[in-house]
Amino acid sequence: MKTVPRYVLPVIVIAQLCCTSLWFACNGVINELIQNFGLNEMALGHLTSSVQFGFIIGTLIFAILSIADRYSPSKVFFYCALLGSLFNIAIIWSGNTIYSILVFRFFTGFFLAGIYPVGMKIASDYYDAGLGKSLGFLVGALVLGTAFPHLLKETIGEHPWEYVFISTSIIAAVGGIMMRLLIPDGPFRKPSLKINLSGVRDVFRKDDFRTAAFGYFGHMWELYTFWAFVPIMLSMFQNNNLGTDLNIPLLSFLIIGIGGIACVLAGYLAQSTSNKHIAYTALLLSGCCCILFPFVFALKSVSIFILFLFFWAMVVIADSPLFSTLVAHSAPVELKATALTIVNCIGFFITILSIQLINGLFQQTESIYLFCILAIGPAFGLLMHLRQKTN
Repeated sequence: MKTVPRYVLPVIVIAQLCCTSLWFACNGVINELIQNFGLNEMALGHLTSSVQFGFIIGTLIFAILSIADRYSPSKVFFYCALLGSLFNIAIIWSGNTIYSILVFRFFTGFFLAGIYPVGMKIASDYYDAGLGKSLGFLVGALVLGTAFPHLLKETIGEHPWEYVFISTSIIAAVGGIMMRLLIPDGPFRKPSLKINLSGVRDVFRKDDFRTAAFGYFGHMWELYTFWAFVPIMLSMFQNNNLGTDLNIPLLSFLIIGIGGIACVLAGYLAQSTSNKHIAYTALLLSGCCCILFPFVFALKSVSIFILFLFFWAMVVIADSPLFSTLVAHSAPVELKATALTIVNCIGFFITILSIQLINGLFQQTESIYLFCILAIGPAFGLLMHLRQKTN
């Protein structure tokens, strides 16, 4: 039995939280960016998708070249954290245009490919049994990191919007340094000594892997679009209910951030039942939330609406660490990082399709029924699961 020092998981979690704060840095100050750089109303969707696209290209390259399987994952994490921080802080340059901002966000996303999936790889190198619980903490850190810019926006008060980018870049660099100095290669790491160009094809030949991956893909269709549009949902509710005064930045942080607690709870619940059971239960519940959103919105009750968004935010992410665990357990040990990375790559490509679809339709009509489209993802994942069970 290999004993893992107690400090390992907290350090990985904190480093992940710090570095993933780069993800939605623009979303926290989108109104200020629109005003300062003359962006149009579709900027939110474009900037979010630019990060996602960079992440996709990054994960694709990392997977094809088996970067985190061939080299020390902690070193990969460290260098990507520093480079991601540099591209993130470049947004404060006064000479930026929409094109330069999109490029900077693209490269921020590119280097996040060496942070999020590599962080999961590092955790899987230390924790074989109980990986679901460990990834629950790790994805919980991702959620809090994603929500953090909204909290920063609320706390900086009258300070310039640039503080959000300066703060997230410094925090991310600190997270990378922590990982490099405190987390060596894990005891379960089995390095790959060469580039395996057939690795991506090989992992998808396994039925269990495909089913877990399809569940993850369905979950991703919903997740990032929900996160990106939480402030919009709150604004729509406020505008449609005169006299309602919501603290949108703070509520956005709390709604997105509560998903971190859900990830941890899901990890613990999975130990008493199974990763698969909890993952698909959460996927079903989040799919129901997509359908119920217009009806809850129409009730015009602030308390019910906010509580509903809190519940949706919990179930929309609770399955993420469990699907990642199923993916990791169903992949060959020497291709674990490649498997996690390519699944992330495809999953984040799906988020672009979802975000751009909702963003484009939202410019044509601000109907609350648009968000029902998000139910397509959970329905797909559940269908693939049922199909495997019947075969």
